[in-house]
This record gives sequence, structure tokens and C-alpha cells, in this order.
Amino acid sequence: MLWTPILALLLLPLTLVSATLETDHDKLVKLAAAGNGVIKLDENTFSLLTHPKRTWSAAIQFTAMDKRRRCNPCREFGPAWDTVAKAWTKTPTEHRNSHFFATIDFDNAQSVFQRLNLMSAPVVSVYPAAEGPRKPASGRTDPAKYDFSSGFDPAPLAEQLSHHTPIPIPYRAPINWGKIGTIAIFAAASLLFARFCKPVLTGRLVWVVMTVVPSLAFMGGLMFVQIRGSPWQMPNGQWMAQGYSNQLGKEVQMIAIIYGSLAGAFLALVLVTPYVSPARQRVQIYTLVLIIAFTYSSLLSLFRFKNRGRYSKPVPPTSR
Repeated sequence: MLWTPILALLLLPLTLVSATLETDHDKLVKLAAAGNGVIKLDENTFSLLTHPKRTWSAAIQFTAMDKRRRCNPCREFGPAWDTVAKAWTKTPTEHRNSHFFATIDFDNAQSVFQRLNLMSAPVVSVYPAAEGPRKPASGRTDPAKYDFSSGFDPAPLAEQLSHHTPIPIPYRAPINWGKIGTIAIFAAASLLFARFCKPVLTGRLVWVVMTVVPSLAFMGGLMFVQIRGSPWQMPNGQWMAQGYSNQLGKEVQMIAIIYGSLAGAFLALVLVTPYVSPARQRVQIYTLVLIIAFTYSSLLSLFRFKNRGRYSKPVPPTSR
């Protein structure tokens, strides 16, 4: 009978420690519930959450949300962290209360950041259970860091943290209404295109214009001007530069118009004129020949200006 009181005295410290740990766990459960799944930590609650004899695990976000810290990654990652923590609140109580999500801000616990040698943010560390049935089989209780190589999206965060929780985090990506709206608009535009625009775009004339206009622009030197970054015209208003190694933007437009006029006149003379009435044939021939002569004369004038004084033989008189 004498050993009974002595044994009770010896077991009293263990009983007190067990009661204290249970009380600490209850505090963490209440703090998590009050923060919508996220415990807001300071120096004291951080020590409580990372107690060396903890029977729970915890994922802690180290951040610096104050605007003075200018931590843009912290503000970008914060919503993803809160979303995953909120998803964890939907798990059954026995699992939810054995793993906690927490956030500790630099301005609320600078000593913690200094003690852990944290020089940047955000940082996510997962503290496994140190005792109890959820203690890792390897016996290692050092915190593990989250890999941000997948970015700040909540989906990879939930996937990685699920390796440390009792059950997978039930995160589901929200419905992307913007993407759905874009698809709906694209589908409606496709129907309108098939109904009204398709007959136009399948017409021969449209494809002729879409083919000929870029061809004329490139023949006029558009690519050369774009690569060289040439101006549209000179400050004095001159729109043509001397020498074949120089060219202005307006010059491309004029040369393309000249080439297009020559090509159009020759095509009309060959493909259209033979099939009209004799009276109209004579008018068209005279008109088209004059257009060809004038346009070709203008083209020679441009060539002479571009290569002034370098022709080995005299150039026939041309209109200016």
C-alpha cells in the first residue's frame, strides 16, 4: 500500500505534460477554426505549433505582406495558400485536427526568421509529427521545404502538401468562367463566319487581293525597310533615298503601286481586251498603252534617281 502514493507522485509529471499537450492541441484547433483554416502565428504560437513533442503536423507559410517589404511574390502566393488551407477545412475532423495550416509574417515574428536564417519570402515549411502514430517511420522530424518550381498555383501546392497530410487535400480548381466564355464566343464567331463570311473569303477575288498585295509590298522592299527600321520619309519631306542600300517606308508604297499598275495594265491588255467589242477594244488598247508608258517611264525615273550618275549608258528621256 505504501508504494501506491509514491507511484502516483512519480506519474504526476507525465500526467501534467499530457494534459498540457492536449490543451495546446485544443488551442491550435480553435485558432485554425477562427482563421478559416489558417492560424496566424506570432513568436509564442509558432513555438506552440512546432512543439518538440507535437503529435500533429503543420504546414507553415513564412511571408512578408507589409507593403514596405515590397514582396510581390508574397502577395501573389498568399491567395493560393489560403485557398488550399480552406480546402483542408472540408476534411473529416479526425484528419483536419491532426494537420494545421499556418502563416507567420516577418513583422510579427522577426526573431523566428532570424533563428531559422530565412533571408527571403515566401517560404513554406512542413513540420511532421514528432510523436504519436503520425511520426514518420524514418524517425526524421526535420521540416521539409516546399518546391516553388511549379509556380504559385494552388493545384501543385495541394498536390505536394498532400504527401505530408493524413489524407490528400480535397482541392478542386474553380470553374474558369473566363475560359468557358472565350470558348462560347469563339463558337458563336465560327457560326457567324460560316454563315456570312465564308462565301466572301472563299471568293476568287478575295484570294487574289490577299496574294497580290503582300507580293507587291515585298517586291517594293517592305522586308528591307522593316529589318533596317527605316523612317517613313526624310525630315524635309523627301520620300525617296538615293542609293540601292537605302530605302524609306513611303518609297515602298510608291514602288508597289507602280509595279501593281504595270502588272494590272498588262493583264487587262492580255486577258480582257481581246474579248470586248471592237469599238471598246480600240479605246482600251490606247488607254492601257498610255498607262503602261507613263508608269514605266515613272519607274525609270525612280531608278535614275536611285542610281544617279552611275549608268554606263544614257537613259532614254523619261517624264519627271
